[in-house]
Amino acid sequence: MANVAGYNRKLNALLKKHGLIDEAALQTLHEKAAKESLLLATLLVTEGLIDELTLIGLVAEDSGHPPIDLDKMTFDLEAIRELNKGEDIISEEQSKFYGVIAIAMIGDHLTLGVVNPYDVVMLDNLKLSVKKQILPVVSTERAINKARELSYHAQEKQVQALMENIGTEGDDITVTDKKDDDEDNEDLSGTGDGEDSPAVKLVRTIIAQAIQKGASDIHIEPFEKRVRVRFRMDGVLHEMFNPPKRMEKAMVSRIKIMTDTMNIAERGKPQDGRIQVKMAGNAIDIRVNSLPTVHGEKVCMRILNKSNLAGSLETLNFEPEVMEIIRRGIDAPYGMLLVTGPTGSGKSTTLYSCLKAVMSVEDNVTTVEEPVEYEIEGLNQVHVNVKRGLTFGSALRAILRQDPDTVMIGEIRDQETIEIAVKAALTGHLVLSTLHTNDAPSTVSRIIDMGIEPFLAASTILAIVAQRLGRRLCKNCKAPMPRDEYPERDRLVEMGYKPEEVEGLQLMKPVGCSLCANGYKGRFALVEALEMNDNIRKTIIGGGSSIEIRKIAMANGMITLRRAGLMNAMRGITSLEEVLRHTVGEDIGKDEVPKMQPKKHSETESAVSEEGPSEVKGETVEAPAAP
Repeated sequence: MANVAGYNRKLNALLKKHGLIDEAALQTLHEKAAKESLLLATLLVTEGLIDELTLIGLVAEDSGHPPIDLDKMTFDLEAIRELNKGEDIISEEQSKFYGVIAIAMIGDHLTLGVVNPYDVVMLDNLKLSVKKQILPVVSTERAINKARELSYHAQEKQVQALMENIGTEGDDITVTDKKDDDEDNEDLSGTGDGEDSPAVKLVRTIIAQAIQKGASDIHIEPFEKRVRVRFRMDGVLHEMFNPPKRMEKAMVSRIKIMTDTMNIAERGKPQDGRIQVKMAGNAIDIRVNSLPTVHGEKVCMRILNKSNLAGSLETLNFEPEVMEIIRRGIDAPYGMLLVTGPTGSGKSTTLYSCLKAVMSVEDNVTTVEEPVEYEIEGLNQVHVNVKRGLTFGSALRAILRQDPDTVMIGEIRDQETIEIAVKAALTGHLVLSTLHTNDAPSTVSRIIDMGIEPFLAASTILAIVAQRLGRRLCKNCKAPMPRDEYPERDRLVEMGYKPEEVEGLQLMKPVGCSLCANGYKGRFALVEALEMNDNIRKTIIGGGSSIEIRKIAMANGMITLRRAGLMNAMRGITSLEEVLRHTVGEDIGKDEVPKMQPKKHSETESAVSEEGPSEVKGETVEAPAAP
């Protein structure tokens, strides 16, 4: 601390003046403090010659600055950082040098805990440094040191506490390591060599915490001076804690070792892997992806918990009209049923529920996936392995020679896959698959853009289901929205409410409680289902746009994503704000193309032929990736 000698002289004179301590003992400690550059106040309290609170009160009265008991305070340095544009108002180095701690900031006034309130030069220097009015409050060296640890190292303390408690949180986590086909189980509770290292404990803690909290994804993000761990819960990312920066590489290496394919020596390119976890009797798959960034490797882990998989179509709670369309689609003997939406929108859950509905001992149901997300008894599931030559295309060709009744394709990504899928649908097979598009009508545009002739798309597609996942309002704390917070009537109609629905409309809003995250808990599906009919087929064959298809479908009663959300807001399931966050207006075509024309092929490409997918000199030709 700066100016130790000056503070000691001032305190020595103050104590002599009030006669609170024997002068001989005081002189001895004063000499020791001067010789070892220690604070006289700290020595007095340590030797038991004066009570800490008495000392604070004495200095506060003499200096004219109020005392404070830091032991009874909760520190939120992050709140001060937010007020100071994300930066520390007082750095940790300044805090140690001057013997101060930032307590609170309101406007241009910073409340500062100080050991030495007599050091005017120090206070002036800090005032110039922080560009704030300083309001000193008197404390002690011990209390400020403790507060500093709680303020600047709160996340590290939290991580340390989590690792110390891992015996109660993660002992039942077991990882199945499949490297080199070795299927021995590796217990993450720390029984092997090096298993007690901080990185191993921390990774185990992160996984255990994420599973317990019902997170769908874990993000480990490196920055210049810190590492951030975030969990995606109910579709929204929440920052959980910041591990020490020094543990970053060890954590990433540990995660790579736990996977089946990732190389710990390779840090310059993206990698993919998979971890199989068992916790509390539940089998959980974790898909891992690493991405090189400026300050290290960012790791994203997607958690696939079999216990979260829907048991049947009825458990999805779709609108009755949507459920009828899906039922008619999966009951058809042949054709394509497509589920679309962004990553994490519940497409896989819907597809697996459809597969469970069609499974029987009389039907041969086969899937081709990358990777197989959920292993289900009774399904013939194929895991794509590009390194070994097992692609979607080669797997589908083999499946079509396996006498299938129903085929599920994990995702249609390229021209070869869509061509084989269309061929399968045309030759008496029911095909279920997913695509990444924004809504149901634009899926037709995407398929034609991938090289499928419009008449083939029109004749093979049975229905297209577009899906999103919205957050449910917490049942414990949701409250009616005050009337003065409602949008104007014309705005509600513009959003998609019918004029008669606006009258008497009752909406709910999030509040927040101890049982939820910001007023939301759990998710539900927003779904629009486009079922093919003669009018839509004529429009597609004639090169009609997605807007034209949407208008015809809505005239036939299609419930759009926006409309599905508004209906759930009326029922009090979600908020209007959440609906607007996930959907666009029914008159907006974000990814619209003027006309749907088949993709022009170069001389090195060919469309669907009777012999199967196009090939040139033994190499499969793929369409460009989705925009």
